[in-house]
Amino acid sequence: MSPALHSPATASATVTAQSPSARTGKNRRLALILLTIVLGSLFFVALQPGLYKAFCEWTGLYDIDRAQEVAASAIPGRPVTLQFDANSHDGALRFRPETTVLPARTGDIMHVVYRVENTLDRTVVGQAVPSYGPQYAGSYVKKLDCFCFKQQTFAPHEVREMPVVFFLDTRLPEEVNTVTLSYTFFEVPVESRK
Repeated sequence: MSPALHSPATASATVTAQSPSARTGKNRRLALILLTIVLGSLFFVALQPGLYKAFCEWTGLYDIDRAQEVAASAIPGRPVTLQFDANSHDGALRFRPETTVLPARTGDIMHVVYRVENTLDRTVVGQAVPSYGPQYAGSYVKKLDCFCFKQQTFAPHEVREMPVVFFLDTRLPEEVNTVTLSYTFFEVPVESRK
């Protein structure tokens, strides 16, 4: 081979001659990747409602669609007394149920309101934790909507009414004639807020 073929000028010309096609291939590959990402995102967005519904059915969260079906089950409802209680762990929130005792029937959808007041001059973030009496009755309380599902933020001196929508499963054991639903509000430390 002659020395002219290996000169830097010749090598540069060869690389330059290959660059447009190499760039075109890279651009096509990048465009294909971006198109795949966009189509994948659109596909995920289209599937999201179905995935969310499947997740809710699997976990029993927000089971509003089945509420009437469950309430109208083959087991007839029976009378039960519901009691409601409220506590605040640190005293920053004044917390109470609007109704303390309520006659009900298993299978009936109940709407109850709790009232919360932030007594401080600063914003308070709280999380309500439920408990039940008797304790095993909790597995028969089916909540459709509840302020306890997520943390709540209260402005200084804010007063808020918060609903709980639920029903008692008609399979509640016969020996249980009174069910107590109690909530305790805990202030959420800043470092653990979501």
